[in-house]
Amino acid sequence: YVLDEPSIGLHPRDNKRLIQTLQSLKDIGNTVIVVEHDLNTIESADQIIDMGPKAGANGGEVVFSGTLKQILSNKKTLTGEYLSGKKYIPLPDYRTVTFDHFTIQGAQGNNLKNIDVSFPYDRLIAVTGVSGSGKSSLINQTLYPALSNLVNLGVKDTLPFTNLLRADRVERVINVDQKPIGKTPRSNPATYTGIFTHIRDLFAQIREAKLRGYKLGRFSFNVKGGRCEKCQGAGIIKIEMNFLPDVYVNCEDCNGKRYNIETLQIEYKGLNIADVLALSVDEARIFFKNIFSIKKRLDTLHDVGLGYIKLGQQATTLSGGEAQRIKLSTELSKNNTKNTVYFLDEPTTGLHVDDIQMLMSVLQKLVNEGNTVIVIEHNLDVVKCADWIIDLGPEGGEGGGELVAEGTVLEIAKNKKSTTGQFLKKV
Repeated sequence: YVLDEPSIGLHPRDNKRLIQTLQSLKDIGNTVIVVEHDLNTIESADQIIDMGPKAGANGGEVVFSGTLKQILSNKKTLTGEYLSGKKYIPLPDYRTVTFDHFTIQGAQGNNLKNIDVSFPYDRLIAVTGVSGSGKSSLINQTLYPALSNLVNLGVKDTLPFTNLLRADRVERVINVDQKPIGKTPRSNPATYTGIFTHIRDLFAQIREAKLRGYKLGRFSFNVKGGRCEKCQGAGIIKIEMNFLPDVYVNCEDCNGKRYNIETLQIEYKGLNIADVLALSVDEARIFFKNIFSIKKRLDTLHDVGLGYIKLGQQATTLSGGEAQRIKLSTELSKNNTKNTVYFLDEPTTGLHVDDIQMLMSVLQKLVNEGNTVIVIEHNLDVVKCADWIIDLGPEGGEGGGELVAEGTVLEIAKNKKSTTGQFLKKV
């Protein structure tokens, strides 16, 4: 049996049951291979294979292969350091939670039991509960569209509710999901974050470019003039296959570089525009260290743990977690983002514990700048770092939809009615 992150979307209580099921499969004579980041699942394995040492071009090696006992004493593996407790996500300095909040009243869609829930401003809020307890119904299908309609004068469909109170401070509503940053290979991190506009402007200022009359558009692969016309600036050619998914192959004319020969003759510090797109974020940070408008955005990508991705990497090759962190970095690079409410649904999906630590630092930065971050999450490392927890349940389906508990981490951990609180006691 091969499973890819089976713990996604599972509460720690349900995850424990999953591990027992996997072990029972093994006990009756099967081999179970699990791709997983969850430390409890890793600890339950008979053999651990750790890949790395890092991501992207810096990964692809078997860093460790052996038992739990062996990995705990291995100093070369990042996973082992978190398993042994040498590395961990620390508890933050808790903020005082004030009574300045907005409230959704009478939420009654799906299995929600006509509940009133308040959300403190300028805080990191974790919405927890067992699978099927009503988290998505409350946040994704009620609060988010209701706030969005209020702020953006929209008409998003919402589940039934009675009132939305004291939301006058909210100026922007952003849903930071794990959807791709673009639906075609033409999209990439440089274009999505706005970095590419500054890079094209830099190339247009080069003396040789000015002598040739090249403007900003010359260095875009989306318009005629500087791009390779055979692939229309995509760098790849799509071959449609009957009854099979489309296949992409490198363009023979430009060899995947997207541009024509004349455009590639313009160089900045020895690199042409295609060479720049082939740089990783960390390489580009060094290359553009003296160009503030570019380096600022590259620094935010580095801060969210994406130093290894290429500037021109096709959006379709990025994982959901990578796409989400690109969106977060774009928000971080903006000025004056106060009074924004950010929504995230299980942002730890596909993330190693070390990546989660970077993610938490990003979310804390957004809160420190005067924003409210609402996260639906099962991961206890995220939940324990929240300023305020809203716990739904007590069970899933018809047995859920109630507000079981709300408060700080310590208050939830002491609440005997909260299943989440019982697991928080152990972290």
